[in-house]
Amino acid sequence: MATEEISRTQGLNPSQQSSSLPDYPQMILEAIEALNEKEGSSMSSIAKHIDSTHSDLPASHSTLLSHHLNQMKQMGQILMLNNNYSKPDPNAPPKRGRGRPPKPKVPLPPGVVVSPPRPRGRPPKPKDLLAPPKPKPVSTGRPRGRPPKKAKTGTATAPPPPPGVKRGRGRPPKVLPSVGFQ
Repeated sequence: MATEEISRTQGLNPSQQSSSLPDYPQMILEAIEALNEKEGSSMSSIAKHIDSTHSDLPASHSTLLSHHLNQMKQMGQILMLNNNYSKPDPNAPPKRGRGRPPKPKVPLPPGVVVSPPRPRGRPPKPKDLLAPPKPKPVSTGRPRGRPPKKAKTGTATAPPPPPGVKRGRGRPPKVLPSVGFQ
């Protein structure tokens, strides 16, 4: 399918391509196996090997090769390490995603129906239909809550000094009450 899309953009139909040419994933895997490099095979070495083994390659060979290499890398058919492609080790464990893996789910025995999850928040108090209705509290005449502050009616501060007398700087000295000695 991908080769058909690329070949259509290049102006070739799949029937116009030579039938003796194997598909690109097969050629790529053959090249990686034949080169058998320890660190993996680079894209240029894979291209040279395919070019040397197959003479009738299309003009868009490099585009098709890079497309199929990327596609095979995403599907996990080949690995890419340091810009080199290699076949994955069959004994290697499968690649994990990031983060902590989820706990394994225990399979339910047959015939058990799964209940829907609980709603969020505090559950409401149960309503007892047989209980008598609660009497409304008797009001004492006072409203609920803190009473408002009372407005000031008189001034409790000292009367202002007579006009014309200037006050000095700083705190005024303490006035001592006159104590009568006998």
